[in-house]
Amino acid sequence: MLYEAHEISVPYAAAGIRGTGHPVVYAYVRDRSREMAVPPRPALLICPGGAYSFTSDREAEPIALEFLRRGFQCFVLRYSTAESTVFPGALLETAAAVVWIREHAEEWNMDPHAVMVCGFSAGGHLAASLGVFWDKEFVNGPLGTSGEQIRPDGLILGYPVITSGEFRHQISFECLLGERYEEPGLLELVSLEHQVSEQMPPAFLWHTWDDGGVPVENSLLFANALRTHGIPFEMHILPSGSHGMSLGTAETGMISEACSPWVDWAECWVRSLPKR
Repeated sequence: MLYEAHEISVPYAAAGIRGTGHPVVYAYVRDRSREMAVPPRPALLICPGGAYSFTSDREAEPIALEFLRRGFQCFVLRYSTAESTVFPGALLETAAAVVWIREHAEEWNMDPHAVMVCGFSAGGHLAASLGVFWDKEFVNGPLGTSGEQIRPDGLILGYPVITSGEFRHQISFECLLGERYEEPGLLELVSLEHQVSEQMPPAFLWHTWDDGGVPVENSLLFANALRTHGIPFEMHILPSGSHGMSLGTAETGMISEACSPWVDWAECWVRSLPKR
């Protein structure tokens, strides 16, 4: 197995924002075999949660190793948080990471049309942001990319932060926007249920009904917007579980037999997606 750390370079100044972070993608990649002819594998870029103030270990390597076991090539993005950048800094880093992954598709036996972005909590907001903003000039312009280079082929969102409205996770939006928090229209822009369009990729969502950190209404609002715009999705609302469940196993320190099957469901969902 290849394990590699790659630093992502982003032109923050071109986006008109501060940026002093050093975002890193950690690759967990199965080697090609001289004995087995394995079809190109799906790729999974993982964005841990942490309220845009840090990136959680619980939602990083354990997720990568679990999906690696299931035949994915996996990548964990340790994106910049509140101390080092503001919106859209982390979003630009995520887009640049997707470009980098696709550039290695042939080398690492990946399907460039099966690049999924997976996020949890605030990392779910980040993943969903790429899903709704992939074709926008404020993302493509600073990076000098085309939208198709950064468009995810699917989103896996675990208990995501979505709305800046009534059910918002206040700290996430304060950390995301920083000194830009009072800019007119910006808080509405990052309320993602209002940004869904027909160009969005399909999505898989899971949440717990009694999530005490990020209310379940975040996923419900997003699912309703997906439905309105005709975007295919699968959603699981589980009856109970704390925020930040990750895999729901002893490995991640929060055991929940009710939550742990989401990985099975997500894998089946990815493998059932129509090929582009």
